[in-house]
Amino acid sequence: MNRAIRNLILTGGIGHPFADAAPALERILAGAGVVSTVTDDVEGGLEALEEGGFDLLTVYALRWRMLGSEKYAPHRERWAFSLSQAGRERLSRFVTGGGGLLGLHTALICFDDWPEWKDLLGGAWVWGRSAHPPRGPVTLAFTTGNHPLTAGLPSFTVTDEAYGDFDLAGDVEPLATVASEGGSAWPALWARDAGRGRVVADTLGHDRASLEHPVHRQILTRAALWACRRPL
Repeated sequence: MNRAIRNLILTGGIGHPFADAAPALERILAGAGVVSTVTDDVEGGLEALEEGGFDLLTVYALRWRMLGSEKYAPHRERWAFSLSQAGRERLSRFVTGGGGLLGLHTALICFDDWPEWKDLLGGAWVWGRSAHPPRGPVTLAFTTGNHPLTAGLPSFTVTDEAYGDFDLAGDVEPLATVASEGGSAWPALWARDAGRGRVVADTLGHDRASLEHPVHRQILTRAALWACRRPL
């Protein structure tokens, strides 16, 4: 019998109910045998990651430098963030060395001064270009049913944010797209190799209600298992 998957969830940031949603994610993944440690201390979490014992790293956070708009000024002291060189190396070594990476929603926006993050995750937000309509009904439509993450699942509609106009790595083949009502469809789910590791990115997940949608729950648990090379 396979031992439990050990997962590190990096979380925290502004504009999203992470304090409510991250524990919900922990519970959802627990249903697939994933035991998670949740922290908003990104650097400390990555130090623990390097010490060993983890199979999966989940980035469900909004941690970037917060440059530009002064609307971020009240939040910079607490949440503005630039990943250290040591943190970058720890994260990269974990994934390319064979660990799993699950990047949810705002993971695309994280680590904005680290170009290699796009190469690991497969996509990255571009300030001044990337955007999303106001949170509302969005539809996730699968582009293939042949991948283990999507096989047998129906398209679904949920209240969330449809991220668009971001950069994608050249080898990304989307498994699903997302669009708001009347909006353009953008890649919303992909799975790929990164060195000896596996990566899944899912651009949905603004809040607990999105994570707990029955189909989205299945995507999340399958993503964790697939990224760790466990039977689905």
